[in-house]
Amino acid sequence: MAKADDKPASWHAEGRSGAVAAGGKAAVAAGMAILKSGGNAVDAAAATLLALGVTDSKSYCLGGEIPIIIYDAKRNITEVLVGQGVAPRLATREFFLKQPDGIPSTGLLSATVPASIDVIITALERHGSKRFTDVAEPTLKLLESPTETWHKDLHKTLKAMCEAEMQHKDRMLGLRAVSDYFYRGPVARAIDQFCRENGGLLRYEDMAKHHTAVEQPVTVDYRGFKIVKCGIWTQGPALLEALQLLDGFQMEKFLPGSADAIHLQAEALKLGFADRDDYFADPHFAQVPDMKDLLDPEYANARRSLIQMERASRERIPGDPKLKRARRGIPPVSAGNGGPALDTTTCVTADSLGNMVASTPSGWSGVVAGETGIWLGTRLQSFSLDASSPNVLVPGKLPRITLTPTMIMQSGKAVGVISVAGGDGQEQAGIQMVTNLIDFKMTPEAAVKLGRFHTDHLVGSFRQTPPKLGSLTLDETITDEVAAELVNRGHVVNRQNGALSHPVVIWRNPETGLMKAAGDPRARRNAMAY
Repeated sequence: MAKADDKPASWHAEGRSGAVAAGGKAAVAAGMAILKSGGNAVDAAAATLLALGVTDSKSYCLGGEIPIIIYDAKRNITEVLVGQGVAPRLATREFFLKQPDGIPSTGLLSATVPASIDVIITALERHGSKRFTDVAEPTLKLLESPTETWHKDLHKTLKAMCEAEMQHKDRMLGLRAVSDYFYRGPVARAIDQFCRENGGLLRYEDMAKHHTAVEQPVTVDYRGFKIVKCGIWTQGPALLEALQLLDGFQMEKFLPGSADAIHLQAEALKLGFADRDDYFADPHFAQVPDMKDLLDPEYANARRSLIQMERASRERIPGDPKLKRARRGIPPVSAGNGGPALDTTTCVTADSLGNMVASTPSGWSGVVAGETGIWLGTRLQSFSLDASSPNVLVPGKLPRITLTPTMIMQSGKAVGVISVAGGDGQEQAGIQMVTNLIDFKMTPEAAVKLGRFHTDHLVGSFRQTPPKLGSLTLDETITDEVAAELVNRGHVVNRQNGALSHPVVIWRNPETGLMKAAGDPRARRNAMAY
């Protein structure tokens, strides 16, 4: 295997053989080492995602979650891996209504079933070429010089998972043995015991029932490209709705980062998020809109009429996709107490064969499950306790999550992948990446560095933070002149130093095969290519 430190990571890179862009430098190097050893983009993503559990452990954990979009060039298919765990059987609405603060934003009570390990295994089974032991090797090396107590325990757990795999010569049987060790073996039993002893809700039965579902992605056409997202159990379709609204305007006539461009994108997102807040949820447990209705051009035309170029909206307006009406006509869903969202991290990969992977790994504010070294996440806080919400907490249900990787296709082939960290800001930075790349024809390096905006004109996804109607936060690189113009249009403008949300991008030139990778250096994102 090529050494992970052959070439140091930077915030941007280009090459024709392979590319990785993600969070921690050592995690990016882990993915690059797998590519150089003959692995494909999925193998590289698996290695990067495992290593991010160490390098980015304050933003993502191996007991957390990773929705993944994969384009398999050989089979010419695109699919979504549902890397999110459900609410445990003991996690009922009635239980949390009795808690003094509802579903907590930190600690053990708000853990969903860990999904990260099985979604990595599923990706390797369906599209990879390496064994788990191969892709775990860089992470095991990171853990050989522990800096925290849980590092030693995680090293022991990962090593035991590799040993379970190596008892099988067949790669597929070995991969399944890794998942079984985690979900139906010693790790699951240890997590069960830890939760019983410390008041947690996860049990062995929850772990044993877990599997990673595989779905068809949701897509819309945008200016000759196809934009690919995960389903309505994420906020992904809100981006697609917003892009359909933008498709009725000539974005390319605006200057990148101008008041016109920012205003139009913000107003389109407000409408997409209003539908998200009131409609999006696990479709196996809630009556959600049919995607044909939600993404119907006729519905987009009706909603587009609500956008005024000269005036910012101060109203949260869900529509009626079934009847193709711009306004639903009944009050929108209620908000809650709100809670802090620390962060997420990012991972996108590509190889010379044309394979591309977009993933958004997350999980934070939880606790380490005893001596397993596995941090548990806190994604239960994305549920509502309002019985009228489609996203109300039910055991066995997926929370509607902010995690939302993006893939861009042209002529049936993947040409771009985007991942963003930043809670409700993920689609907001995501739409800016899409328009930067497609409308403004920017390189990835320019796209990730262009000044960004963020609105809280929505119900927050963590404990349902109340909306701040008309709000618009601008980062420090956006000029005062642009800010003043946006104030004139009615936006409630705030300024923030540093990056708003944290994007990474890979873009492939379909004619030359050249891949350009970049991550915003202000957010300490890293990229490598060769």
